[in-house]
Amino acid sequence: MSKECSVSHPVAGEKRPSMFNQPKAVYAVAFACVVSFMGIGLVDPILPAISEQLDATPSQVTLLFTSYLVVTAVAMLVTNAVSSRIGAKKTLIAGLALIVVFAALAGSAGSIDGIVGFRAGWGLGNALFIATSLAVIVSSATGGFAGAIILYETALGIGIACGPLLGGLLGEMSWRGPFYGVSVLMLIALIATVFFLPDTPKPTVHTSVLAPLKALTHRGLLTMGVAALFYNWAFFTMLGYAPFPMKLSAIQLGFVFFGWGILVAIFAVFGAPWLQRRFGTAQTLYVALTLFAIDLAIIAIWPTDRTVLICAVIAAGIFIGINNTLTTQAVMVISPVERPVASAAYGFVRFIGGGLAPYAAGKLVEHYNLHVPFAIAAGTAVLAAVLLSTAHKTLVAADKGMDEEGHHVEGADEPDRIAGEVGDEFGGAAGALDDYEREEELKTNPVR
Repeated sequence: MSKECSVSHPVAGEKRPSMFNQPKAVYAVAFACVVSFMGIGLVDPILPAISEQLDATPSQVTLLFTSYLVVTAVAMLVTNAVSSRIGAKKTLIAGLALIVVFAALAGSAGSIDGIVGFRAGWGLGNALFIATSLAVIVSSATGGFAGAIILYETALGIGIACGPLLGGLLGEMSWRGPFYGVSVLMLIALIATVFFLPDTPKPTVHTSVLAPLKALTHRGLLTMGVAALFYNWAFFTMLGYAPFPMKLSAIQLGFVFFGWGILVAIFAVFGAPWLQRRFGTAQTLYVALTLFAIDLAIIAIWPTDRTVLICAVIAAGIFIGINNTLTTQAVMVISPVERPVASAAYGFVRFIGGGLAPYAAGKLVEHYNLHVPFAIAAGTAVLAAVLLSTAHKTLVAADKGMDEEGHHVEGADEPDRIAGEVGDEFGGAAGALDDYEREEELKTNPVR
């Protein structure tokens, strides 16, 4: 289906809309976005504490990532179908309510199995929330599309950076603190959303549950998805297992991953677009993945050297921020299907790798040694780069605004629109952009 865009964008020299002059509904959803994005690194500082206090092995504790991400991956196949039938507000509220309940239950759990199970429910809620959060911000924000994207990216950066820090601060009191903290913050966001967000109309176009799976028959999208699976294996091996050999307190781990999150946010929002303009998507990704592999190889060689491990983990934020943005952006351009479908298909494949990697790392350490999982992660990062190189012409064409079938994607070279794809790393931007574009096109061309 066509991915043409009818969105108007600010011209050169035009004053960009202020992100601060917004309705209460926008701030309510943006606040919820910050808390949601915090969840990415929130549990890192408390992993060792959970392991010690619940008498669980590191591999058992890493299941907190596995249950969360695998459920998120599977849910990506259905969340757009759900939101396209019941509307954005109901989907948003359902997601927020699930997060409130399951985060609180995770904090109240008395066993590692309980936490793992409740994290799965949290993952479902997060998938529903993220699938519609940007759509709501775009439709409700004043100042148009660009102002909404600025606000969303701000929430993204604050959430990723502050999640580990909040986890460390609350984790100093108890490992239960971060779970209860998320539940309380999301409850505030839920109440604000219910009262301040106007009812949203049901979309006129429904997304098929099978559409994402059918989309994987396109070679370019499948190649990008499998490459992202290997990359996410490397990424979540580091994120899910690196806290254990550091042997730091919760607050110390919080500051380490706060530094990591700052670099992820900076290079996702600012660094990646600059590098893409300067060197192109393909070359930038090859170098970023290679450097990430070297970074992981350093960890594999010196996994018990605390200074080396801390520096390597923080530096990894650079490569992760670049890769997350450019791969997601490329997928949205090269795929010859609508962006919500491409996003769901891509997310399903890549998060499977992210979900399985931390648990596998724990098992590899138990059966071999601490060097093995990080060495494998370095290898999967290299493999991701090799796989991407098989789609080199497709990536080059994407920089020119062409999908894998050689059709021009209108608006693909417009920075304001592409900026929104940063959010799609978490499943939200694609559907939001298409919903917004359909509404704008109907306004300007009601009879088609």
